[in-house]
Amino acid sequence: MSGAEARTSSRQVLHRGLAHPLFWPLLALALLLLGNGLFNPGFLSLQWRDGHLYGNLVDIANRAAPLVLVSLGMTLVIAVRGLDISVGAVLAIAATVAAWTIARMQAAGSEGLAPLFAAITAALGVALLCGFWNGLLVVKLGLQPIIATLVLMVAGRGIAQLVSDGQILTIYYEPFAFLGNGFLFGLPFSLFVVAAVFVGLKLLLDRSALGLFVRAIGHNPVAAHVAGVRAKAITWSLYVFCGFTAGLAGLLVSSNVASADANNAGQLLELDAILAVALGGTALAGGRFSLAGSLVGALIIQALTTTIYAIGVPPQVNLVVKALLVTAVLLLQSPEFRGRLRARLSRRAGGAT
Repeated sequence: MSGAEARTSSRQVLHRGLAHPLFWPLLALALLLLGNGLFNPGFLSLQWRDGHLYGNLVDIANRAAPLVLVSLGMTLVIAVRGLDISVGAVLAIAATVAAWTIARMQAAGSEGLAPLFAAITAALGVALLCGFWNGLLVVKLGLQPIIATLVLMVAGRGIAQLVSDGQILTIYYEPFAFLGNGFLFGLPFSLFVVAAVFVGLKLLLDRSALGLFVRAIGHNPVAAHVAGVRAKAITWSLYVFCGFTAGLAGLLVSSNVASADANNAGQLLELDAILAVALGGTALAGGRFSLAGSLVGALIIQALTTTIYAIGVPPQVNLVVKALLVTAVLLLQSPEFRGRLRARLSRRAGGAT
């Protein structure tokens, strides 16, 4: 291969790399982590103590686990031109129901793992019902997704407060605490929960026709229906799955802090989930989605939050900095913006010569 051919091949590889949907999100995450490593030399270090792996990287992944779960569900809903802004309220409902169930079973004298299984079943069951309700309003009654899910977003916390009687429910139950604070093979157990959901969902979408159906519905729901795709049933099931992921996140959050706060649990989680999905390259207009991208987007948001706290920026500035980063990453992901930027740089280079 000649030198010219090698340079051409290298440029093609570089161009494909820059055009990959995950390139800019991964670059943003890497820069955040490296920036922290430069300002804090011990930030990227990992330690193995008492059979557990510790370090800031592990903490970021662990704290991002609930957001990753919700973002996975949100990704599929957005992929079919939907939206679910009730996930924070669903998380609060699931967390409260889990705490309430454990408290009642302990008061009744239940021991062993029975309260754990009952709490998980009750929390996920009510989360599935919430997703079913959202799907009913969107698919059957034809409401706009943002309006349909706004109903549960407003009413959901009221429901959770009714369950908790307006109190913060504390949980003194070691098996339940393991979900959010336990370790398995040296890593936080929450990471295995995220991995199981991600891998299972990825296999389902890639190894079956479901992924193709989701993309078809997102691109053109009418054409997908005419082609024989059960668009309404699939869309409804995705809202149910989104409720399930929010409920699973509620279990992790409540077990991590050993309590359930119906008023504050999952506050603004829906906005972070939408940001994570957008950062990951999923088209908000539907049709194109990336589960891996949403996972990376959630890690970016958590890494940014950790960075802001680490450098001493006031917490109230968190949202402003987050918005600026998201804007920058989304602009770099936009083909139109990159095309205009390349054209402007080319004109400047031409003028300089």
